Amino acid sequence: MKLIIIRLGAFLFIILLQFSCGINRNMQNRPDISGIENIDTLRTKHNDSLYTIGNNILLKNKYGIWELYIEGDALERGIINGSLTRELIHKQETAFMTRIESLVPSTGYQKFLSKTIGWFNRKIYLHVPEEYKQEIYGISRFALPKYNSFAPAYVRMLYLHGAHDIGHALQDLMLVGCTSFAAWDSKTEDGDLLLGRNFDFYAGDEFAEEKIVAFVNPEAGHKFMMYTWGGMIGVVSGMNEKGLTVTINAGKSKIPLIAKTPISLVAREILQYAENTEEAIAIAQKREVFVSESIMIGSASENKAILIEVSPDNFGVFEVPNSDQLICSNHFQSEVFKDDRRNSESILESHTQYRYDRMKELLATNNSLNPEKAAAILRNKEGLEGVDLGFGNEKAINQLLAHHGIIFKPEERKVWVSANPYQLGAFLAYDLDNAFEIFEKGSNLKSVMNASETIPADEFIYSEEFRDYEEYRVLYSKLHELVSHQKLVKTEDIEKLIQLNPNYWKGFALAGDYYFQQKKYKKAIIYFKQAKMREVTSLTDLNYLEKMIAKSTRKL
Repeated sequence: MKLIIIRLGAFLFIILLQFSCGINRNMQNRPDISGIENIDTLRTKHNDSLYTIGNNILLKNKYGIWELYIEGDALERGIINGSLTRELIHKQETAFMTRIESLVPSTGYQKFLSKTIGWFNRKIYLHVPEEYKQEIYGISRFALPKYNSFAPAYVRMLYLHGAHDIGHALQDLMLVGCTSFAAWDSKTEDGDLLLGRNFDFYAGDEFAEEKIVAFVNPEAGHKFMMYTWGGMIGVVSGMNEKGLTVTINAGKSKIPLIAKTPISLVAREILQYAENTEEAIAIAQKREVFVSESIMIGSASENKAILIEVSPDNFGVFEVPNSDQLICSNHFQSEVFKDDRRNSESILESHTQYRYDRMKELLATNNSLNPEKAAAILRNKEGLEGVDLGFGNEKAINQLLAHHGIIFKPEERKVWVSANPYQLGAFLAYDLDNAFEIFEKGSNLKSVMNASETIPADEFIYSEEFRDYEEYRVLYSKLHELVSHQKLVKTEDIEKLIQLNPNYWKGFALAGDYYFQQKKYKKAIIYFKQAKMREVTSLTDLNYLEKMIAKSTRKL
């Protein structure tokens, strides 16, 4: 990642000075905040798990998930959101910035990076609706001052709403690999639309610790819920009061050179202002984006789902009129993208087609789908025909790194969201109509989840295999850091790493890399060949293993 940042930064630096005026305009631009002094920002702390401001509330339920209700106009929502969730915002900011600092430890490079990001985002303010700028500004009033040297709080919050897009564009960051599905008519037990998705956006373990199921009652548009995190007003997974659902999946993108509308804000606008697929398409068409993305729309009123596929240069809609299911991984399927080079490369070289085929296989063997069966599909760790992929393989539907899993029954306005860890924890049920009715009455100080419909946690989290996997993740991170810096590694640590996750190719590949560095080429070949014998994630990874086997052989 550091190499990508430095290369991108070096290119941008050449033209940075030419656009300094544009950067200054972005830094200085602010939304209309008239009336801000009349908004109540004083929260009442009932205890460490319950805060209120008027009718607005933030509480932590017994599963560790925060439930947030906010209402009012854009500036009011932002201010109240920021005040209620300030500690959660601070945790997410720290998670992001700490990750940047660990990847780019040099203070000089960090300053250079901040200027590079400023140049990249120089016109973002022109592509974000005034309403959302006001909301983001309100939240930014509660951001951490210690990061103001990187960028002013409001500007920094705008940047963070584009972080999801940048993670998609820089595929080498391995931030994404989401899989989603929709089923209806003969595929579900009652014929109603059912959708499920895993949001495999990874920005460190701390980033996923504090999740928020937010219920938003805006002054304009539809009421909606979204599963999110502190400081985020964009939508990655959500449903509105009309039974319209929105989820987003990354597509293969080139590295963008200028930010436009963050895809999560396009999804937010759809959720807030659309009630059917036609209206969703119209909203998506009017926004300029800077990465490629599939937006899955589920519609209760039409009992179907579609994909809106957007890129900086193209726009397509994919429907399945003669089918009762729709699958989305991370490649485009509409006619307008059939000859797109990047999309074709992604299908050939990455794991997107593999996950698509695996989801198709799982749906074929699961008739009469219901929320419980949907949760089992989202938790599936095996490969095609049940092959053992090892734990954490990106070929799996469940890669054991998801920020969350989510399931929708739009006709009934019901949603299930996963508790930690990953999508393995309990799926908590919420009824939108009931939740908003309770919140709008005021004085509610209890969770609004529907406890009787909770889907229990996966038994896997109580197993020795899961404990081994969690230990493997920690050890892999430690050893990868040592090998990356060509430091010595204990032989017993390498052996333990492989024992903890014996069917996953990456442990063997790391061992091969280490022994190659140590000029122990026979050992390196053994481990690289062992890695190759397992289910390797992508063609790029397979080519790397073959290259290292050949290179090690020549060194003998």
